[in-house]
Amino acid sequence: MHKLFFCLALTASALVAEYKTEPTGAPPADLNASVVSLLGKQGLKISDGSKVVAEVWFRSSMPTGGKAEDMKALPDVPMGALMGAIRFPANWSDRRGQQIKAGVYTMRYGLFPQNGDHQGVAPQRDFLLLIRAADDTNGAANLDYNELTKTSMKAAGSPHPAVFSIWKADAADFRPGISQAGEHDQVLKVRIGDTPLAMIIYGKAEG
Repeated sequence: MHKLFFCLALTASALVAEYKTEPTGAPPADLNASVVSLLGKQGLKISDGSKVVAEVWFRSSMPTGGKAEDMKALPDVPMGALMGAIRFPANWSDRRGQQIKAGVYTMRYGLFPQNGDHQGVAPQRDFLLLIRAADDTNGAANLDYNELTKTSMKAAGSPHPAVFSIWKADAADFRPGISQAGEHDQVLKVRIGDTPLAMIIYGKAEG
């Protein structure tokens, strides 16, 4: 009986996703030099058990020059600013279920519009939009809303950009790394400069 219980416990634990992070090397050569110059020299490798699912590199300092807006969690960050880069070794999907092809992408800051189409998506409007590395050749440029969303649609191969939800994490209980939130979401917490940031790296949108 005890042996059977032990075997069942092992089987059950094997079915639970065990996301973890560990340091990885320099940003990939696929990125434009102007992008690499703004990123940290070391990134994070994200694994599900023994399987590497992504590698991510964030800026070494938080971009500034933005303005406060309703439901904006990062008021100092300007629209379209470079925030980091990510590499997927295999096809990936965002919280909308859109398939993202394996490869290297930049991540730029954006806000979803207040037009009624995104009600209930998140408490804040802040997102990172993916752009294919080959389509992002000026790391210092801030893309306007139309250019940002249009170029990210190319990355998603759909009429909707490829996105990650982000927000400013609570500094009081901040712990870098990855942890589960709710039933589906895996939340990555990092610092960009002195700013604690939370990002849903994997999940499923409700509703």
